[in-house]
Parts: sequence; C-alpha cells; structure tokens
Amino acid sequence: MTLVLAALAVILGGVMKGAIGAGVPIIAAPALTILFDVQTAVAILVVPNLLSNVWQGWVHRRQALPARFLAVFAGAAMAGVVVGSLLLAHLSKDILSIFVVVAIFAYIALRLAKPAWVLPLATAQRLALPVGVLSGFLQGTTGVSAPSSVTFLSAMRLPRETFIGSVSIFFCAMTAMQIPALWGLGLLTAQTVLMGFVALGLVLVSMPLGTWLGQRARPVVFDRLILVVLGVIGLKMLQDVLT
Repeated sequence: MTLVLAALAVILGGVMKGAIGAGVPIIAAPALTILFDVQTAVAILVVPNLLSNVWQGWVHRRQALPARFLAVFAGAAMAGVVVGSLLLAHLSKDILSIFVVVAIFAYIALRLAKPAWVLPLATAQRLALPVGVLSGFLQGTTGVSAPSSVTFLSAMRLPRETFIGSVSIFFCAMTAMQIPALWGLGLLTAQTVLMGFVALGLVLVSMPLGTWLGQRARPVVFDRLILVVLGVIGLKMLQDVLT
C-alpha cells in the first residue's frame, strides 16, 4: 500500500509539473521520504527532475526570464546544492526529516501569508543570488527547493509560460550539479538511477494531463491542492520523527 501511495504521489507531482511547471519534488520527495529515507528519495528523483525539466525548459525557452537573471539565480543555486549534498551524506535520518518538514511548512506559511503580494523584477534581480543559494541548499539537503525557489518566482506573478520556462531552466541547473555531487558521495547508485527512470515514466505519463488541465483551470486550484497534500505529508513525517 505504501508503494502504491508513493507511485500516486509521483503521478500527482507529474500532473502538477505539467500544469504549473513545478510539482515532482514538492509532492514526491516527502512521499518517498516516508517510504525510504531522505537520501534515497533525493537520489531517486534526480533523473525525473532533470529530464522533465529539460523537456519543459526547451519548450518554453523563448518565454523564460532574461538569461542574465537566470544565470545568477541558477548559478547561485548550483553552489548551494554542493553544500547541501555534503550535509545530506553526513546528517542523521531524523535531522534530515526535520529539514524536510520545516521546508514544507515554511512553503505553506509563505504562500498563505502573502497570497497577493507581487515582487517587482528589479527587486527580484537583487535577491536572485541569496535566494538561489538558499534554494540550492534546500534542494541538496531535502530534495525540495520550493520553499524558496517556487515562492520567489511565484511572487513575481509571471505568466504561466514564463514561469514554467524559468523554473524548469533553474531546476535543470540545480539537478545537473546535484547528480555528480550525489554520485561522488555514494548516494546515487545503479539501483536509485533505475528507480528514478521508473519514476520518470510515471511523470511523463501524467504531465500531459497536467498541461491540459493547466491551460483550462485557474492556477489557484493547483496551488491549493499542493498546499493540502503537502500539509498531510508534513504532518505524517513529523509524527514519524516524534514517535
């Protein structure tokens, strides 16, 4: 049953990815952490993260934010990923699970606290470096950079195509740095790569449905669904740590 729920979480993440450009690590990483552990969950998701973002980044590359902005944002995240990956290899399971729980509820709190606030592009350019480093660190330690990266780009209130192109290019850069870091630390193995390709199949099958829905439904529907699912997963993980 747990394996089925994990597969459903990956599929839901794929639907969200197709609809709004982000969703696989947000939904699947916490679910896989419950099934395995943080290290294994992060390692499994690097394959679907990289290849699904390559696809969406290429499709929406012309609508993405300016290259200079993305270079600073993504470059800073790549540095943060290295530091986060080193901590991933040496921290205990419970400490890493707490990192994930904190990341989840930080993301929920930020989305609920500032639902209508718009971040101007000029301000975003000044924040791209520190937010990028923080996003990479969260990605490296928990597999979920959304509390900073997705919230940051969402606050700019970008058009759907611009958001998808920008966040996909950003995720590609982080994952490209994360793969050799995890491999060098012995966390990315042949088994986790194989499991990653299974997860990729589920993501690719479900993404077209998300794309179809995203073009027809209001984005707030998917935002609220993500928050509800994350809240349930976060509470379950917190219970596991405390018991």
